[in-house]
Amino acid sequence: MEDYDVSDGPSVDSTYKVTAAELRQFIERFERLEQEKKDIAEQQKEVMAEAKGRGYDTKVMRKVIALRKRDKDDIAEEEAVLEMYKEALGMS
Repeated sequence: MEDYDVSDGPSVDSTYKVTAAELRQFIERFERLEQEKKDIAEQQKEVMAEAKGRGYDTKVMRKVIALRKRDKDDIAEEEAVLEMYKEALGMS
């Protein structure tokens, strides 16, 4: 495997030296992570399909999952504002 010294260029600082092997490692690590993301996304789809098959509302489940990620105070404030808006529009 050949090493490349990119510091030969006129505008590149001599501290930036890259080897083909190191660059390949970074790229391959990133590619593996991309594949893992795809695998995880597929598993999440399977979980939702299974839940749907058992009668759960997956749209509501996704909302619950999103809420669980948020701060409780933020949720309470948003719900209070939502109630106020609904009351103003006669929706309560």
